[in-house]
Amino acid sequence: MFMYITFTETTVQIDLWRDYVLSSSKWIWRIIGILSIAATLLLIAGFAYAVQDINHPQGSKLNLSAPSAQPEGTAPGNIDQKKELKAAVIGDSLAKGTGDSTGSGFARRSVTKLAEATGKKVTLLNNLGINGLTTSGLLPKLKEQGTRYVLGEADIILLSIGGNDLFQGADLLSGSQTGTATNDGEAADLDPDELLEALPQAKKQLQQILEQVRKINPGALIIYVGLYNPFGDVKDLKVAGNQAVSEWNSAALTVINKYDNMTLVPTFDLFQHQLNKYLSTDHFHPNDQGYERIAERIVQGML
Repeated sequence: MFMYITFTETTVQIDLWRDYVLSSSKWIWRIIGILSIAATLLLIAGFAYAVQDINHPQGSKLNLSAPSAQPEGTAPGNIDQKKELKAAVIGDSLAKGTGDSTGSGFARRSVTKLAEATGKKVTLLNNLGINGLTTSGLLPKLKEQGTRYVLGEADIILLSIGGNDLFQGADLLSGSQTGTATNDGEAADLDPDELLEALPQAKKQLQQILEQVRKINPGALIIYVGLYNPFGDVKDLKVAGNQAVSEWNSAALTVINKYDNMTLVPTFDLFQHQLNKYLSTDHFHPNDQGYERIAERIVQGML
């Protein structure tokens, strides 16, 4: 009797366990079925998207503009984060270094001084300075592929332009493209009014140049070398020349003050009372000492 009861209880337990397993299996198969349906729907959606992408591709727009020299995560004109620096120079005879007996000008002198001050390798990519260049001549140069490439590769761009627009363009001193003072401190065939008349158009072109250089390389530090009056010791040119140079530098600042990566390096005060000391024999371009002082100012403006 006892054995029969025990067998019966065991049989009941087995039946209960079998019912539990069968019930659980139904839920498992239901879950598997739902997941299978979801996976099938996802596969169909992915296949439909792939077909649409092949027939109607939606790729990103191709940027054909000149690549920015600004590295990702680096502020425009910030040279502190860069281990090596590349500089380019563009503009007139001052950019070229005319009047410097060593041929270094402010370009090579600035590169050398910057390397010494920072301990970094600083390379001068190219000096694109041209004797006699004016703003009218520089604007089309900025459209040339070679010029755009050099400027686009630079971390630092040194720009000098405007002296020929004001002084050579107005034909202030006859018989010389660069100008020489007469022995008595007077100027031959002088018309100071022409000097001031040349300002409006030239200033407009200067602003266009600064904007274009920045568009070519928005990540570079752009340094514009301000003008000085090389004829401050010529009686009839002192006042008019100082006025024209002041207005010119002010026009440059109008653009430069808009951007963090632009700087104007003033030179007017360097030469104002030191023309005999810092001008070369042509009485227009700086000499070795003059370029040295300009280079010092340039490096100070970068650090």
